[in-house]
This record gives sequence, structure tokens and C-alpha cells, in this order.
Amino acid sequence: VLAGLVPATHAVHRGAELADDDCTGQLPDDCYAIALRCPEQVRARRRFGSYRKDSMPPFTHAPYASGKPPFSIGLSPLDLANWIEVDDLLTEQLALKQSILANEFSSAFAALEESASGQGEVLELLAAHLPQRFRDIYRREADAMHIVPTNRRVALDGEPPLLIASRLVQEDLLLMQRSAAGWRLVAGSLCFPSSWRLSEKIGRAMEAIHAPVPGLAGRMSEMIARIFDNLAPDQPVERFNWSIYGDARLRHAQSHEDPHARFPADADMRETVHIRVERQTLRRLPRSGDILFTVRVFADPFAALSRHPNCSALATALQRQLAGLDSEQLAYKGLTQARDRLLAALTDIA
Repeated sequence: VLAGLVPATHAVHRGAELADDDCTGQLPDDCYAIALRCPEQVRARRRFGSYRKDSMPPFTHAPYASGKPPFSIGLSPLDLANWIEVDDLLTEQLALKQSILANEFSSAFAALEESASGQGEVLELLAAHLPQRFRDIYRREADAMHIVPTNRRVALDGEPPLLIASRLVQEDLLLMQRSAAGWRLVAGSLCFPSSWRLSEKIGRAMEAIHAPVPGLAGRMSEMIARIFDNLAPDQPVERFNWSIYGDARLRHAQSHEDPHARFPADADMRETVHIRVERQTLRRLPRSGDILFTVRVFADPFAALSRHPNCSALATALQRQLAGLDSEQLAYKGLTQARDRLLAALTDIA
């Protein structure tokens, strides 16, 4: 859940369904297959009136340009108004979520019985927050939420509450609960994982979940547990991490991805590679005391980096972070074999 801890400070920051009508901006019926095979179609950005003001261009979040080392704890206070981020990929990503949940439900959603109270609280909070924060996008209509750009109404009952909540937002949602064994993952809707499987983590304590993360065992793990214990309901926090993948796919559900498959030998790194950034928020639920962990994934193409006004600074910062990773960190991120090629591509871009 907190794998790949990095500083939250970053250099670039801009601010079950009742109807399934065809609408402008919606992926076609086979969007699941298209999104997995042709991820650039999913990245096509479409505008919806005032919805545009919340759109986020590539490199909205660049944690690798923070100047601080990766794999360190970095949490920043979060204004509740900015708890959820919405941009003009909303329609495409919600359609992709719908297809993943229809085709791979058992690997994308799981919940333990003891999570019921926290799940209900999450849905209650989101159902109140979204139409208030994004009035042109979300409209509460009796027992459903109308998502205007998609022309869809999502029923607010009839399914596990966390599953319903996940159908409303681009973020993945993970619910942590305190037990005698520590903070455990008790429920999750995970459509866009970064090389891990929900089935391998559900029910496990945080320390066990993060055992593969370099440097996280021992003192740092205890520090994270204290942060969770002391998190106040009225003060959520956010953090970011980054990695590099060979394509724009949001769903990487395999726990041990073949690095050679991720970066084929004949691939042009400048054209195919994407910087994968996760924006993560932690919010303590006021009644249950559980903690909701949200994860929003951004896939920023190397190709767009060369056209960015801060191209040189961003490319150089990423190059330094990548060059500074030790062998264990490189292996964890799946970048050992590709590092030299990536560094060369970043040199060309910078």
C-alpha cells in the first residue's frame, strides 16, 4: 500500500449502474480490450465544459523532482477540498474500471466481513463530498449519483459500499483497520495496481504487506504505524511515488513482472516509456477509526517530456533519481536491466 515511499513535496503541481447510454467521450463496448492493447486511446483527453478547469496535463505531479531521495517517508497535510482529484480522463477511466470489475472482479475487489462499517463510511463521505466539490460533474439523485460527463447514474446501494464508491472516482480505494496484529488491509477496490495483487495482500498486516520494500522493515515500519495511529480525522495527508513502465497501461496486476517484457530490447525508450506516478491520500474515518487509502495513477509519456517547458529540469531530476537507486531498489522497481537505456534516453531528452 505504501510501497516505494517517497517525499510528498513535488516540483510541478496544478491544481452498479442504472443507465448505460452512449455519450460523447465514452469508450466503446470493447473498451477493456482496447485499453489493454492500445493504451494511447485511453489517454485521449476530452473536455466537458467547466469540467475542463480541473483537467490535469501530463507531469501534473513530479515527485522525482523534489530533490529528496526515493524510498523515504513523505507526507504533507491535505486540504479536504482536494481529497479527490478529477480530470478529463474521468469518463475513460471509469469505463475502464467498469470493464475490469466485470471481467476480473475477483482480482479487483475483496472485502473482509469486519470491513462493513468502514466501507459504509467511505461511501457516505464520498457521496457527500463529490457533488459539493464538483457540482458540474456529480449530482445526487435520490439513491443514485449522476456522473454528468459519462451520462451515467450509479446506484448507491445493492453492492458492497466500497465497490460502489470505487465506481464514482478515478482512484483505487483501500481500507486499513487497526487490529492486535497492527494495521491490516480489510477491503480494497484495486483496478490499477502497480505490479501487485490484491489477493496476496488482503487480510495481511501492513508490515507483511510492505516486507518486499527496500529499507522499510524495522524502524521505518514502526514509524509508519505510529503515523497511522496518530492520524486525525480532520487532517488527511497525501504523498507521491514514482516508477517507470514500458507502456501507458494503468493495470499492472502481476506481482512479479518480467523486466525484459516491460522494456523489450527493440523498443525506443523515448517513444514507449511512461513515468508512472501515484498520488496517495490517507484519511481516517471519524466513526470507525479505519483509514481510507486512495491511489490515483498518472502515466506520463517520455515523448511528452521532450515538449514540456521544464523539460531539461524534469529529465535531469529523474535521471539523478534513477542513477541514485541501489541494486535492491532497482530490482524492486523492476528497472535493473533497463536502467542504462533509460538513463541514455533521459540524457537525449534533457
